[in-house]
Amino acid sequence: MIGIKSIASYVPVEGVDNYAQGAKFGKDQDFIFGKIGSTFLPRKDAGQETSDLCVAAVKALFAANPALDPQSIDALIVVTQNGDAEGLPHTAAIVQDKLGLPTHIAAFDLSLGCSGYVYGIYAMKGFMEAAGLKNGLLITADPYSKIVDPDDRNTTMLFGDAATVTWMGEGASWQLGRSMFGTDGSGAEFLRTTEGKFFMNGRQVFNFALLKVPAHLHQLLKASQLSADDIDLYCIHQGSAAIVDAVARRFEEGKPDKFVKDMTETGNTVSSSIPLLLEKHVLGSLHRRVALSGFGVGLSWGSAIIERSD
Repeated sequence: MIGIKSIASYVPVEGVDNYAQGAKFGKDQDFIFGKIGSTFLPRKDAGQETSDLCVAAVKALFAANPALDPQSIDALIVVTQNGDAEGLPHTAAIVQDKLGLPTHIAAFDLSLGCSGYVYGIYAMKGFMEAAGLKNGLLITADPYSKIVDPDDRNTTMLFGDAATVTWMGEGASWQLGRSMFGTDGSGAEFLRTTEGKFFMNGRQVFNFALLKVPAHLHQLLKASQLSADDIDLYCIHQGSAAIVDAVARRFEEGKPDKFVKDMTETGNTVSSSIPLLLEKHVLGSLHRRVALSGFGVGLSWGSAIIERSD
């Protein structure tokens, strides 16, 4: 069975002081920390492309897993909606070349935002098992600094740049359990780009998350014949501190402190937010069963349960 073997990440060292940004818009430190949840937003430098962030994350994975031969990689998926240049060719092909991975590799992009990681791990698992592949890399890299307007108070204080890579293969410690997905394109206008600039209707997105995510997690637990107490940790998309807190309260069952909130030094990293949580709080931990939920642009959402097999 194909599962999650390891996760690595790359977060730029340079970035933006969010308290300084908040002051520009008349927002105090309590608002920045309590509602936004991020005091620092990492930013790629002007000379870095999306593929460069991907490559840095993969090099960190290889360094942490010396037994993993780069020539053994036979599948590569990049989850991004802000790929290199104007998105053609696909970023996965550029990453393959920059890393010197074998040319027999299957490499393609998934155009998804904040739900992308949950979709991505199941897309990778299904693809690998159907094709009989052994080692796959699922990369998330969606640098919103490319599209965020620094004068837009609704977005510039939220998003940070980062990339992650998840090594998926056989004999993995973490196996993928039940999953559920959803899409409502009628809400597409709430998160979109126009002429290269990002727009977000924050109130509508907040309402969507509060209405959809707790109910979706309950549906997933019911379908899995589990209770909230059977879940050790909830790793949901880190849209903002306010969203994570509101979803945790609305969920009702279990303890709100089971919902991880960790975005102080990263911000909203789009599809990278969930794997960043898994890398830091789940892999190598004593947790046995973890629920995931990603939600955002589309509107799109996906929830899943992963379980430790050992």
